[in-house]
Amino acid sequence: MNPKKLGKLDNHDQEPWKLPLPAFIEHLYVKRFGRERPDIVRSIEERVRLDEQKKAARRKAKRLRGGPNQERDGGESE
Repeated sequence: MNPKKLGKLDNHDQEPWKLPLPAFIEHLYVKRFGRERPDIVRSIEERVRLDEQKKAARRKAKRLRGGPNQERDGGESE
């Protein structure tokens, strides 16, 4: 469900038998996910914050593990 493509589907009252765009998006959501609303509704800002926290936790875990790129000297190989 790419939001950039959904604007093209708006019929601008040319075809009155089609659903209005918000109703069409709701129909697609129900068809794809089998429910009317997500279980947890989050704002975009909250979603970004949670993604950043996840990335930071992964980076920290990788540093503690000593990932494969940790042992190189500036990218030079001998």
